[in-house]
Amino acid sequence: KPSENNTRRYNGEPDSTERNDTSCIILEQKLKPDLEIERVLEQYSLRPRKEEKKKEEIYSEKKILETIKTIEKASSKTKELEFGGRIGTFTLIFFLPATVFYLLLMCKQDDPSLMNFPPPLPALENLWEVRVFGVFLLWFFLQALFYLLPIGKVVEGLPLSNGRKLQYRINGFYAFILTAAAIGTLLYFQFELHYLYDHFMQFAVAAAAFSMGLSIYLYIRSLKVPEEELAPGGNSGYFVYDFFTGHELNPRIGSFDLKYFCELRPGLIGWVVINLAMLLAEMKIHNQSMPSLSMILVNSFQLLYVVDALWNEEAILTTMDITHDGFGFMLAFGDLVWVPFVYSLQAFYLVGHPTAISWPVAAAITILNCIGYYIFRSANSQKNNFRRNPADPKLAYLKFIPTATGKGLLVTGWWGFVRHPNYLGDIIMALAWSLPCGFNHILPYFYVIYFICLLVHREARDEHHCKQKYGLAWERYCQRVPYRIFPYIY
Repeated sequence: KPSENNTRRYNGEPDSTERNDTSCIILEQKLKPDLEIERVLEQYSLRPRKEEKKKEEIYSEKKILETIKTIEKASSKTKELEFGGRIGTFTLIFFLPATVFYLLLMCKQDDPSLMNFPPPLPALENLWEVRVFGVFLLWFFLQALFYLLPIGKVVEGLPLSNGRKLQYRINGFYAFILTAAAIGTLLYFQFELHYLYDHFMQFAVAAAAFSMGLSIYLYIRSLKVPEEELAPGGNSGYFVYDFFTGHELNPRIGSFDLKYFCELRPGLIGWVVINLAMLLAEMKIHNQSMPSLSMILVNSFQLLYVVDALWNEEAILTTMDITHDGFGFMLAFGDLVWVPFVYSLQAFYLVGHPTAISWPVAAAITILNCIGYYIFRSANSQKNNFRRNPADPKLAYLKFIPTATGKGLLVTGWWGFVRHPNYLGDIIMALAWSLPCGFNHILPYFYVIYFICLLVHREARDEHHCKQKYGLAWERYCQRVPYRIFPYIY
């Protein structure tokens, strides 16, 4: 035993490796009498030394496997930090809310020019109202109730690092229908939905406060979960970085998956409700019997995007947000604040700055949005269907490069034409959403500018991840598909 422990120290293993493994202790106790008898028989037998050598080889293989497990556990720490590391993520925790509040304040100005910086700040008492926070909580828990309803199919996600597959209930579209029915009932009883417009900044502050509280809860609970349940990208050991990117991969309360719920429900459906509130506010403020053509286009385009996401809800299970990123401040703030209050910026802008467009211009913008949507949906459908079941006979026309992980890299269809074709569709749609606002100010085009920056970062991250994961297969793929959406950035 002493010599064995010394060998383990030399190999970098703890002395108590075997003592901590209860199953090994039980097995050793069971086999101990047999081993003692075998040792005595060996002293008086003429068996060849080959068997003893074979035992030594098996023992050495065991030690190698134990060493590999120890190394894998140590390498689960996040070594490459994104977003500028600890300093960058600390800055973003304050910069992101400040950006949202700045954009909303600028939209309220008569002249939302960048030259009018900084905008006049409202009084602190005008930023917070308990009633508004209560309405936000009611909205959040109403969507949680819809999520828990036993309607819709239950599917399995992709395998986790330990081989386990989590189950998810696919009922986002049903939640959208129930929400539409609830909003229709409120309007039937003459509820003033433009209350959202009148208290828009207060709702943004309430959502930001809630997302911060949720992020703190998520980080505290992540300190108690096993190592295997931590996110690959949020396990650096640095508090600020892990708090921002998310420490735990799939935080759940029973079967209620917090990340999956927030990804599509409160923020995405809330985005549609906010757009509708802006449409009604425009009609009331400008005494219109019908909303403007610009407002109709913005509402219609973004409604299509949200309905598409909810209808294809299962596809989100294969995205990096679910499979790689933890649930921390970045996703909590993004899902609950950034999506509903920044993505609705065009509709909010049109309420205070009406823009008239002609029917031919509206038709051209609609065609542009349809082109972007077709590229976006067909490319994503190819990718998601192939990830789910590469052996599907319907996908037999797709060619791919096999990898050492057992997965394949598509080299035909949209993915053989250019890398990340779905990003191209996203950008075209983002431009179509902004064009109805005219060209008087750059503020409505913030979404396009931000989205391009986001996709540049995502493309770089995805390519780096694929290069590490697929190695030579990825190099072959890059030779086969050399074109990128952003070819001049790298």
